[in-house]
Amino acid sequence: MLDYTLKNIDPECIEDLLVKVEKSFDIKFVGDELIHITTFGELCDHIVNKIKLDRSDDCTSQQAFYKLRGAISSTLQIDNQLISTTSLLADILPQQNRHTSIKQLESLLGFRLNILSPPFWVICVLLLLSLASFINLFFYWKMGIAGITFSIAGFWLADSMANELDLQTVGQVAEKMARENYLQSRRNPKTFNQKEVEKVLTDWFADEFGLEKEELTREAKL
Repeated sequence: MLDYTLKNIDPECIEDLLVKVEKSFDIKFVGDELIHITTFGELCDHIVNKIKLDRSDDCTSQQAFYKLRGAISSTLQIDNQLISTTSLLADILPQQNRHTSIKQLESLLGFRLNILSPPFWVICVLLLLSLASFINLFFYWKMGIAGITFSIAGFWLADSMANELDLQTVGQVAEKMARENYLQSRRNPKTFNQKEVEKVLTDWFADEFGLEKEELTREAKL
C-alpha cells in the first residue's frame, strides 16, 4: 500500500490500522490509491477528502462522553451527574459483573468498546505454550499440532472471558470511542469535524506504534 519508513513500522501493522480507520470514518481505500502518499500530512488530507459528509465544528470527544455517560446511567442505574471524565471505571464496573455490564453498554451504544483483556499471566502461559508447540512440530508433530490447537482455543476462551480493564477512567473510554468509532460517537453521524481528523490519526498512530506524538508532524515520512 505505502512505503512506510517511520520508526521501521511493519507495513502489515499499518495496513491493519488503516482497516480500523476505514471503519471509524466509514470510508474505503481502493486498490493503489494510497501509493502516492509519502507523508503523514498527505495521509490525513487524503482521508479528510474521502469523508463525504457535512462538516461541523462540534467536539466529538465531548459527544462521545455524553453518549457513554448516558449509556452508563441507563444501564447501571447511576445518576449521570455523578459520572465525570475522571470517574474510575473500576468503581463503576465492579469486577464480579464487569463482563456482563460492558456487554450491556456495548449493546446500547451499538459497537464494541474493547476495554477488557485477560490477566497478563494467562497471556504469558498461552504464548509459551504456542512457542513450545511450534518447536514440537519439528520433533513430535502430532503433539505440536495438539498444542497449537489447544493454545488457539485458549486464546479464544481467554478473550471471551477477559475481565481486566485496559483503561482507568470514563474520559479515556470516551477518547477511545471518538477514535475507533468516530461517526457513531457523534450526535449526528452524518457530519464530521475536519479539524479533528489529524488529531485522531496522530493519537491513533502514537498509541498503536508507541511513537512520540512530536514525531508525527505533517512532514513525517511514511
